[in-house]
Amino acid sequence: MSKLTLDGVDVMGDRLAKEVLEVIQRKPNLQKISFVAHSVGGLVARYVIGKLYRPPKTENLEDSMAAGEDLRGTIGGLEAMNFITVATPHLGSRGNKQVPFLFGVPAFEKAASLVIHWIFRRTGRHLFLTDNDEGKPPLLKRMIQDSDDFYFMSALRTFKRRVVYSNVGYDHIVGWRTSSIRRNSDLPKWEDYLNEKYPHVVYEEHCKASGTEQHDLTDDSSSDKLEEELVTGLSTVSWEKVDVSFHTCRQRFAAHSVIQVKDHVLHREGADVIEHMIDHFHL
Repeated sequence: MSKLTLDGVDVMGDRLAKEVLEVIQRKPNLQKISFVAHSVGGLVARYVIGKLYRPPKTENLEDSMAAGEDLRGTIGGLEAMNFITVATPHLGSRGNKQVPFLFGVPAFEKAASLVIHWIFRRTGRHLFLTDNDEGKPPLLKRMIQDSDDFYFMSALRTFKRRVVYSNVGYDHIVGWRTSSIRRNSDLPKWEDYLNEKYPHVVYEEHCKASGTEQHDLTDDSSSDKLEEELVTGLSTVSWEKVDVSFHTCRQRFAAHSVIQVKDHVLHREGADVIEHMIDHFHL
């Protein structure tokens, strides 16, 4: 792990946003932009698009509305196409079973939230929602709404499609619930799902945008108030959710890497997931 990944989601996001703008400036013929990000990179990508979002030009607003056009903003001046995350902890890592290698033991999870900043520094604070910059709410909470400086949700909404790929098991770093933006009660039954073309894709769901009404936590003992706010906020835009299982694979215990084929030889069993991503990519 590079030390740069410990600097925090916002610092990494600022660096990436600068790189994206440099590429856009070097290639003036670019018209469209997509993001594909793995693990914490998905949170960084959400930060970046919130920083680079540009609202629709006001001079075109009335004409577009009169014509019934779907008026969207841009990302760095480019048309936003695909926003795809792979095994990303969108709800953070502090909830029950959100970090599977802690075995869902509350005492371990509580202890981890207290010491994580010693190991993963600022990034750890962001993941466990313990950051408190100048009295502000945790960054992941701030990222479910627009503010004066960042348009996190408007940026997400401007993409043609938003997709989350999630491991249903054997990912010991990022749990299924947090990577698929679901409550525990929303996790689907996938065992009987069969996909011959993409054998490791075990469930697909198209979730429409929902309102801001929060779920009754008494029905879901694994959730807490902050996690519920994150689920509710992120659910105000539509998502395609693709659930993946490597439970029959030799490298199943490396699911967090297999799902992105980090090594084209060692993790080749995840190739069908990449094929699924390519086949559904909007150009």
